[in-house]
Amino acid sequence: MRKLRIKNGHPYPLGASLKADGSINFSMVNNTNEECGIILYRKGVEQKERILFDKKHRIGNIFCALIEGIDSARYEYNFFVGEKVLVDTYAKRIVGNEKWRGGEFKRPFLRGSFYNDAFDWQGTQRLCIPYSDSIMYCLNVRSFTKHASSKVKNKGTFMGMTEKLPYLKELGINAVELMPAYEFEECEWENVPDTAVTHTIEYQVSHIDAEIDAEPVRAKRINCWGYKEAFYFVPKASFAAGDDAVTEFKRMVREFHKSGIEVIMQFYFPTNIKQGYILEILKHWVLEYHIDGFHLKGACVPATLIATEPLFANTKLMYEDFRLSEIYHGTEGAACKNLAYYRDEFMYDMRRYLKGDYGMLKSFQYHMRNYHTKCGIIHFMANYYGFTLADLVSYDTKHNEANGEDNTDGTNHNYSWNCGVEGPSRKKAINKLRHTQMKNALSFLFLAQGVPLLMAGDEFGNSQHGNNNCYCQDNETGWVDWRGLAKNADIYEYVKELIAFRRSHPMIHLEDSMSMLDRFGHGYPDLSYHGEEAWKVQLNENNRHIGIMYCGHAEDGKSADYIYIASNMHWNSHRFALPSIANYEWVKAFETTENVLVTDYEKNTGYIDIAPRSVTVLVGKRLPESVKKSPKKTTAKKADGKKKQDVQTA
Repeated sequence: MRKLRIKNGHPYPLGASLKADGSINFSMVNNTNEECGIILYRKGVEQKERILFDKKHRIGNIFCALIEGIDSARYEYNFFVGEKVLVDTYAKRIVGNEKWRGGEFKRPFLRGSFYNDAFDWQGTQRLCIPYSDSIMYCLNVRSFTKHASSKVKNKGTFMGMTEKLPYLKELGINAVELMPAYEFEECEWENVPDTAVTHTIEYQVSHIDAEIDAEPVRAKRINCWGYKEAFYFVPKASFAAGDDAVTEFKRMVREFHKSGIEVIMQFYFPTNIKQGYILEILKHWVLEYHIDGFHLKGACVPATLIATEPLFANTKLMYEDFRLSEIYHGTEGAACKNLAYYRDEFMYDMRRYLKGDYGMLKSFQYHMRNYHTKCGIIHFMANYYGFTLADLVSYDTKHNEANGEDNTDGTNHNYSWNCGVEGPSRKKAINKLRHTQMKNALSFLFLAQGVPLLMAGDEFGNSQHGNNNCYCQDNETGWVDWRGLAKNADIYEYVKELIAFRRSHPMIHLEDSMSMLDRFGHGYPDLSYHGEEAWKVQLNENNRHIGIMYCGHAEDGKSADYIYIASNMHWNSHRFALPSIANYEWVKAFETTENVLVTDYEKNTGYIDIAPRSVTVLVGKRLPESVKKSPKKTTAKKADGKKKQDVQTA
């Protein structure tokens, strides 16, 4: 190394920053009175050099220096405080953990690496899709394409995600939510005790020099999900197909934006992560990686601070709770609604209604129309925690024995029903019922007024064999099995149909709340409820069936759009009297099982018989002038969504 020149540096930004003239600004926090500084490592060799910060480099508790003479392409670095070696938690690139690991191996020797942030975004911009138009899809980068059936070249990587873009577009997705995709240590070690938060970064690297030549040690388990303390400023290197995770991640975001799909990232922050640090992390991902939004997780997330940061005004921010009175004053609201509640209420209440629990009809009614003027509301029937959609209708209890924790891990509150047999079944009646129940659940998700979020693989019945906590299953249990596309093609086609229907009917994804008044001027309220008699709903606690009618503008913004959702989660069939709509007739849009629609054109009335545990959606179709007032045949789709048969009506 040529002779170094050390000058006074700048306290911000923290970490190591390359300057245009080739110099590097180093800045670190040291809250102690111990000596601190920089360790430089030459790539490929153990040679290292220590550079000590002196008192003139200190501003508050920040030590900073501008150093000339370091070849950034040939050197890597860490910081030190006293005898402890620390990886820079602001590092823009981390090296030493490029390979996804398992079994016996040495602990990683982690270092910071210098990074030039130049990248050609090719004119792409963040998409800013309104919540009302969003169709979200949650996935784990590795498990999404790691299975051999994914048919991608670069399995389990950001590049593999890009290979799946045509699939996501065909499905109708316009936002993906990534489970932790920043740099975390997937190995949990045998000699490190379990805690609420995994061992700290300081512990992990405080004895790096002594461990470089240590004997291999066994990982207690592999953490595939990454909900632990991490290096938050950089994409996970082992999720990259090549040796440059930073550039590969940016290319992925760029290609997703070209395809009209947002990229939203989950961030989990343990309670020991400082709030100012959290804010800097999120700013970095917006500015450096053009991220469209964040799902924030952790008990000490500074939600109000983040929500009032001007930089995030058009960035989606999703969290369990926001103190709106601190964010907005009085009737004030956001010019761009960027906040959203991300909660479990929809999932748990709708699961209970799905399996026919007592007293859930009012909850179903509420969730189908729920809207907030200042916040979006994220809905899901399944997420990474708990059963997949297929397992929800196939298992009564969790089966997490393979996790090595005596089946004590994972939630016990699944609100599931196995439809008569625990696990896989060869009985056609049970499998048919399970498919119907999955379609019912998907109907609730995509026909409700909130923002639908689909868990990867649920669109074709992906199963985890009853494991509801696959955080350590880096195998075919935790990976998405794409063979379900052929095995459960009816589910996949039904999801596509639902998404297309939602997009083509503005009444299902309004930008404001329902009024239950005739605000669109078509002669009917925008929302009304019905039962076995039209315009009269029975909300008794032992009832499980309801009709929901929407009336509003169609896609052209002028003509009327009538939608009737008949939902029956009772184990008995029920007849719904249909409300008459002037100059329109009710026709089937789709159904989860075969139900008979009857129309009397003389009286302009009709009814529909809804089979047990099924949903049917009707739409209003304008009657032609020459319609004959006589019995007519209507066409009903079979449950597989493809074959058709005629049903005689009276």
